[in-house]
Amino acid sequence: MPTNPSTRLRNGFFCGLLLASTSARAEPKDTNDLETIIITATRTRKSLETVPGSVSYVTKDDMEKRDVQAVDQALNVLPGVFDRRGKGLMDTSAAVTLRGIPDQKRTLVLFDGIPANDAYTGAVSYGGLSVEDIQGIEVLRGPFSSLYGGNAMGGVVNIIPRQPQTREFALRSGYGTGWYKDGAMDNIFKEYASYGDRFKDKLSIFFSYGYKGTDGYPSDFNTQSSKPAGLTGWSDTTDNQGKTKYLIGDKGANGWKQENLSFRAWYDFSAISKLNLTYTRTSYDYTYGDPRSYLKNTAGADAWTYGTVKEASFLTGPGGMTQNFISAKSQTQWADANIALSLGILDAEKSWYVTPGASAATTRAGGPGTVSQTPADAYSADIQVAFPQWMGKHVFVVGTSLRQASAHTRQYNLANWLDEKALGALSYESRGTNRDYAAYVQDELTLRDDLTAYLGVRGDWWRTFDGYADQPGTAGYPINYGRRDASALSPKAAVVYRPFDRTTFRLSGGKAFRAPTVYELYRTWTSGTVVYSANPGLQPESTWSWDAEATQKLWQDSEFKASYFEHHLKDLIYRQAVSSTLQQYVNAGKALIRGVELEGEQRLFSRLRFYANFTLNDAKITDNPAKTATVGKKLVDVPEKMYSFGGDVELGAFTASATGRYVAKRYTDDANADTVNGVYGSRDAYLTLDSKVSYRATKNATVSLAVNNITNERYFDYYRAPGRNWFAELAMRF
Repeated sequence: MPTNPSTRLRNGFFCGLLLASTSARAEPKDTNDLETIIITATRTRKSLETVPGSVSYVTKDDMEKRDVQAVDQALNVLPGVFDRRGKGLMDTSAAVTLRGIPDQKRTLVLFDGIPANDAYTGAVSYGGLSVEDIQGIEVLRGPFSSLYGGNAMGGVVNIIPRQPQTREFALRSGYGTGWYKDGAMDNIFKEYASYGDRFKDKLSIFFSYGYKGTDGYPSDFNTQSSKPAGLTGWSDTTDNQGKTKYLIGDKGANGWKQENLSFRAWYDFSAISKLNLTYTRTSYDYTYGDPRSYLKNTAGADAWTYGTVKEASFLTGPGGMTQNFISAKSQTQWADANIALSLGILDAEKSWYVTPGASAATTRAGGPGTVSQTPADAYSADIQVAFPQWMGKHVFVVGTSLRQASAHTRQYNLANWLDEKALGALSYESRGTNRDYAAYVQDELTLRDDLTAYLGVRGDWWRTFDGYADQPGTAGYPINYGRRDASALSPKAAVVYRPFDRTTFRLSGGKAFRAPTVYELYRTWTSGTVVYSANPGLQPESTWSWDAEATQKLWQDSEFKASYFEHHLKDLIYRQAVSSTLQQYVNAGKALIRGVELEGEQRLFSRLRFYANFTLNDAKITDNPAKTATVGKKLVDVPEKMYSFGGDVELGAFTASATGRYVAKRYTDDANADTVNGVYGSRDAYLTLDSKVSYRATKNATVSLAVNNITNERYFDYYRAPGRNWFAELAMRF
């Protein structure tokens, strides 16, 4: 360890020019290692058993044992975690939410400590990361605004990349498909290659390329209110509120392809001064195959129109996104202080989708439509100083951060909806920028050998500006929205009590806030006859939350956890159904979420593991002057009950796993009027069972076969969810 302060200072400033993440951490240990180190919970190194909150850690080994095709799927069997992925690989709106707080924008996702929520809606492109590149995932439940600011109301997910320690090559190739034609993703292809190396114990590098693609399956249906007269082939159905509908066709198989390219480098200037750089580029495109009409005329030919129903009702357009993630991180020491700095750029250079027109002029062969393009970028920076031995009994952390997010939407008319590049006149435009500056401090105080207290507070200063909207040819436009400011103070306190080596009690409470996104503030759009309106007057939302957890190690290699939590939300932003043709974002009055998490795990002979968990979320609107009918109703998209169970075993060259996952019904209507299940647009309860068997054929080669949704559970998660499917893979590592 260098003793010359000037050397440490020089190294620190050199690394600091590239600003690094506050979550720099050591390589996680093996699955069975009880001293797994968690960084995200406190921004300092803590063992999993001593962190001041409810934390789970998913290892690379855990992911290998299951068929995890997208990063979010690695989390879907954890307590308190709801992973919404309604269409399998093709789902562009997959979201991970924690402890009953809805929407991805309220759960902060970090990639190696750098925010990964996008600048437009707060969503996360989970498909933008190759599962094979990941060492582990930390999941922190509960409010963490005192350290991380907005988006961290439900908690924090930190995805940790893998760092090679020796030279390595990896190749993977896989294929799978639905068990039945059109029942699940058809023709899934996967290719992956990576190279990593370490030179002279100083420099580590890692390159990877991944591809996934599928022909998809028909998940979007065409249901109409008017009965097809003089035609056959249709069937009776309803919408999710029980209103009569007629199923007349589907919109074709939803195809998907995705590519990821990553480069990472780590350099150790000394034992205390380190630097690492990351660049990841991902792109995906989705398409729809030929739509199908179930209708037949008297001659037995396909019918595509009747009454006021047009052929355009069978059509859905393509879309895609290209995104770049760039980060630089450094850490060093000066005297007794650990200094960490970060810089991150999340650039959605291309994000688009096509909407076919609704008139008779739009058909399968072409005709009018629109294309929406929304490039967006987010810049984040953070500097932190930690004093690990401050005044003997304290670990003191102080820091400041800045994040700016901008998005710019343009919608163009298309003469031919099949050619999204031939842009016509601009028909809609909106844009805006959000900026958040913050300062935070946290003190970890060792009161006794078995009792530790944590006190933290964060101040955030939020500003939105450059707001603009235009609908050419419409009276009252364009509109320039004025600058608005708000601030929030987010305190947090926690205690960890360990009266015995096998027993831990945790109690924590704090406040969290989230400012509205650019999308919520400025983006208005129309689907069919319904207008989804933005609201430039939205205010930040907040929650006061507390939780208590007890962890008990029972007998050999067993553990049981029980948690209780409450969130008291105020000014919650959600979509209010103002009328049958208008939905608008508003600040609802208040909501209360109360919940319980139970979790148990047992290991036998170090090769066999069983686990089970249960989550209860009682999430209701408690006050809403804007719409009193919602008071007492459940929050949208929050399952009241969830449970998971499963196990895995290693027997010589074989590894096998089986998991089950239950998710209760959710509502999409704020008055909970969507009570009908099993129809297009409903979000049904479901129980799925998955399994995977792997065989290590040689030292360097492993083959595996996975079967998902073994019981072929048929349900809707708005779209028709995938039925039984299988996937086989060959993995080689040198």
